[in-house]
Amino acid sequence: MTDDRTAMSQFPMARAAGCPFDPAPELTRRAEQAPVSPVRLWDGSTPWLVTRYEDLRALLADPRISVDPTQPGFPHTNAVSKARDTRMTTLMQMDPPEHTTQRRLLTSEFTIKKMETLRPRIQQIVDNLIDEMLAGPKPVDLVEAFALPVPSQVICELLGVPYADRDFFQGVARTLVMDEPDPEQAMAASEELNAYLEELVVKKNTKPGEDLLSTLAVEQFRTGAMTPREIAVLGQLLLVAGHDTTASMITLGTVTLLAHPDQLRAVRDSDDPALVANAVEELLRYLSITHTEARRVAREDLEIGGQLIRAGEGIIAVKSTANRDSSAFPDPDSVDVRRKARHHVAFGYGRHLCLGAPLARVELQVVYSTLYRRIPTLALATPLEELAFNENAVFYTVRELPVTW
Repeated sequence: MTDDRTAMSQFPMARAAGCPFDPAPELTRRAEQAPVSPVRLWDGSTPWLVTRYEDLRALLADPRISVDPTQPGFPHTNAVSKARDTRMTTLMQMDPPEHTTQRRLLTSEFTIKKMETLRPRIQQIVDNLIDEMLAGPKPVDLVEAFALPVPSQVICELLGVPYADRDFFQGVARTLVMDEPDPEQAMAASEELNAYLEELVVKKNTKPGEDLLSTLAVEQFRTGAMTPREIAVLGQLLLVAGHDTTASMITLGTVTLLAHPDQLRAVRDSDDPALVANAVEELLRYLSITHTEARRVAREDLEIGGQLIRAGEGIIAVKSTANRDSSAFPDPDSVDVRRKARHHVAFGYGRHLCLGAPLARVELQVVYSTLYRRIPTLALATPLEELAFNENAVFYTVRELPVTW
């Protein structure tokens, strides 16, 4: 494959008008015609796009790549992304052995078995919010009334963050995941949330509860293994990623099902948990909401898809096209809730596979099995073509979703 970097597209690419669920047409074209090819970023750098399923899995499992955003050649998608990545060192920006050490602190807290124990409480949260919606006026914005409160309340209870402070941390999260604000504004918001969580950790060390921040305060801060600030940074990642991603999937998943009535009926009318679980995996595959994709930099020369990538060159692994690869998913551009799609890469792959995937799966299973059954006439109150889809953010989503019934 030739390395022609003279005339190339700018990343990220815009999605096609009228096709809000599909990857950008240029990404699809590359997956078909030039699966490993260079792209230009805002700062003039030219990392490689890796667009096919098997290539992406091979890449994300390769120890010769790094997630360290301070490494020369790391692909930053814009100025805010660069500031956020280089000045906030979390699990997402760590390579082994630091990544291994910190992830080990949390692995036992996010096991499938432990997340399953939360299912009754998640069901209660979902039912209470639906009760409130049904008792209130309509139409209603599903984002504010339901999609955002469900995972926010769950992650608050898991971490031990007062849900009463949700307006504060949700506002910070919006600033952090949007790619529009000034970098300094994003960093100021991050610092404000870190200070809030740091104070909370100190309080929990004095009076611990049955929550994750209390556990970290007692086992890490009290023993001198971690400072309150280090725990706060870890907590910020869990708090922001733990509600924003799932809220986006609740919203986009609902829009997708409403746009495909046969698939909605299959989910709504089934009492089979396996079908609902399949629906969750299929919607994760079909939507692939991480808009900035998985970004890496090569630490050594390596070959992916027949293309030599040299040490110091950036790489963008495109999960949205990998999840639409016909070699892994027959008829990939159709949504089929009966499809066996759990091998998708929406949660990533390899050592940086999303830690919160088991929690997200349980939340989405409860939501998809409950919302449409309890509100069987749920419908868009605004035509699909008039909805505002947010592409200037880390996670692709709908800004507002007016619904009625």
